[in-house]
Amino acid sequence: MTSTIRNFQFQKLLKLTIVSILIGFLSAFLGLALKKLTEHYEEIFSQQATTNPIYYVLFPIFGLSVIYFLREYIFKKKENKGIKEIFESTNSKSHNLASSKISSHFVNGLLTVIFGGSTGIEVSTVVASATIGSVAHRKQNIFSEYKTEFICAGIAAGITALFSSPIAGILFALEVISRKITRSFLVSNLIAVTTAFVLIYILKEEPLFSVDITTWHLKSIPYFILLGILSGSISVYLTKCVLFFKGQFSKINVHYYKIIIGSCILSASLLIFPQLYGEGYHAIKQIIVNPNEIKLTLSLVMTFIGILILKPIVTSATLASGGDGGVFAPSLFIGAFLGLLLALLLNTFLGANVIPLNFIIIGMAAVLSASIHAPFTAIFLVCGLTNNYTLFLPILVVCLISKYTAKMIYPFTVYTYSPSLVK
Repeated sequence: MTSTIRNFQFQKLLKLTIVSILIGFLSAFLGLALKKLTEHYEEIFSQQATTNPIYYVLFPIFGLSVIYFLREYIFKKKENKGIKEIFESTNSKSHNLASSKISSHFVNGLLTVIFGGSTGIEVSTVVASATIGSVAHRKQNIFSEYKTEFICAGIAAGITALFSSPIAGILFALEVISRKITRSFLVSNLIAVTTAFVLIYILKEEPLFSVDITTWHLKSIPYFILLGILSGSISVYLTKCVLFFKGQFSKINVHYYKIIIGSCILSASLLIFPQLYGEGYHAIKQIIVNPNEIKLTLSLVMTFIGILILKPIVTSATLASGGDGGVFAPSLFIGAFLGLLLALLLNTFLGANVIPLNFIIIGMAAVLSASIHAPFTAIFLVCGLTNNYTLFLPILVVCLISKYTAKMIYPFTVYTYSPSLVK
């Protein structure tokens, strides 16, 4: 009897391992494919728009229209709700993520960003990879109890592929989705992210941002604290913008009116600030090249303030009018520009002599931490993006400050907000 039980447990563990490897590989491959396609075509389309600004008007309305057509006639009118779809699935034994979510989020996420939608592919990847885990859990009755674990394994592998950080993948699945740790969670997620990391190692994936960070100074700690408070505050602005626009657009009965209004907001903003096009990673790469040589001028201050005010608005308009995405990339973008602006102001008016590059990197992590209430995910994700852990300690401090600042001002994120919670 004992040997039979042991044999059953061994077979179960073996199947769990094999399925976790498959989930890790498929989720990572999907994430990498979406990442590469998006980078390639976003660069092409954004260059065309830079050369001929009329495309800033044409691309958004075309992209959102195609997404609407696909949703209506190809994806069976199923609305993409983002990460809330995952919560609906993990909180219910009967509700599962439809397999069509893999293709719909992949295609719609790609189209949203390459045609100028001011968001990122991260949430599209997360939901698509979560669906891979959901499909795997349904294939054998033996895995019926591992629904959340397999969904999290897919998510963790997808995040690992996008940001080259297995720790960030597991932490995101734990902090945002599962919120509890079990032995089966550890086994499935560790195997999935290891598989994903092996794949990106074989493919020689480079960090998204190439930076050379060598030191930070204790005298900067008060300024880091200030950055954390500002990051928490602006993240609340981003969250409230998204919720406000979604609420207002939900009152519009004719969907194409949503597309027209959203496109007008997006096009007008892109004509003023082309940096807002797509994910915005291209703009971050420009400011991290040599931020020490950037001189503070009135026009630069006005540009940065305009970008910081408009980014949450255009992100919200993109999502509310039917675009696919979330707040990952916008948070990193806002944090980078906020950090640089603060560093330039401190150096110019207070003679603080802080290192602008450090503030850019810490700002990215801080705004992301506050936007999703997941500080440890933000820490390892940004360190993975830069492949540099020199700033680990100040990032840790600032991420915690920004998260709790945001929670004090407004207790919800775009993932956790529900109208019933505020009644």
